[in-house]
Amino acid sequence: MRRPALSIVVPCYNEEGCLQALHARVSAVAHAAVGDDHEIVLVNDGSRDGSWRVMQALAAADPRVIAINLSRNHGHQLALTAGLDLCAGEQILIIDADLQDPPELLADMREAMVREEADVVYAVRRKREGETLFKRLTASAFYRVLDRVTDTPIPLDTGDFRLMSRRALDALLSLPEQARFIRGMVAWVGFRQVPFMYDRAERLAGDSKYPLAKMIAFALDAVTGFSTAPLRFASHVGLALTGVTVVMFLYVVGSFVLGRTVQGWTSTMLVVLFLGSVQMFVLGMIGEYLGRLYVESKRRPLYLVADIAGPVQGRASLGYRAGDGPRPVRPEPAEGLLVAPPVE
Repeated sequence: MRRPALSIVVPCYNEEGCLQALHARVSAVAHAAVGDDHEIVLVNDGSRDGSWRVMQALAAADPRVIAINLSRNHGHQLALTAGLDLCAGEQILIIDADLQDPPELLADMREAMVREEADVVYAVRRKREGETLFKRLTASAFYRVLDRVTDTPIPLDTGDFRLMSRRALDALLSLPEQARFIRGMVAWVGFRQVPFMYDRAERLAGDSKYPLAKMIAFALDAVTGFSTAPLRFASHVGLALTGVTVVMFLYVVGSFVLGRTVQGWTSTMLVVLFLGSVQMFVLGMIGEYLGRLYVESKRRPLYLVADIAGPVQGRASLGYRAGDGPRPVRPEPAEGLLVAPPVE
């Protein structure tokens, strides 16, 4: 298979108002960088507006546009996974459809990749225009807490906007987990990765697709996918409470021996409520990890493709696309035996 020099992957959800401008700007910078040797992969993540209709029109008018329609809304990270799985370029630019991340930075990012001999050039947000104070504060706090608790160093103030080499992408696509935090997974695969500072613009049209509930769920995926710190925290809390319990037991026994027992309903209830709340919190943390193990054990495809418009070259290795057949099932290794992954 002959690979294009560049793939630009764009996950889209209710972006009807942005797609025409997105195509014009992305197409212009791609032509300036590599001429016609590129593809623009638009992934429709179950949009409820006319996004898919616009994508089909763009694919019909431009042979370098590939429009992928997922069977339902899978979420931003899985929609991005579908685009990365089905793209074929030697270099891959990830960008959102709202044009907050300027595609015109492509030339500078490619230059940085060559100059630094890097496999990943990740964009670091210097400014965040058009975002509320609450969004900026919570985003800043999220990245810094994540940096403290994760086992893998994840760059601060970065999104999914980045340029990757094919070998870095192939390494990323070898990771099959369901709860995907792609910017953390890219950091985990390693290779040489360098930062690229930029100022983030306002959305061209539409509203943010990350309300508070989705932000919290995204944060949980990030923490539980890259750290066991919550489980260690539960162990530390349990150990501390054991020490407190020993002290309280000695106090109760000493009071009984000295005849100074106190009838205290309020203090008893406070202790019971405190211990109960800690137990529920610990059980909740364990439940989060257990739930993710349950989801992973099903081994379902990460995404389902309903329709494709345009000359797609990639094969759905992590998801399902009609015509590709079932995903290859990796054999379970025998005890004490390491089995290499199949070579396709």
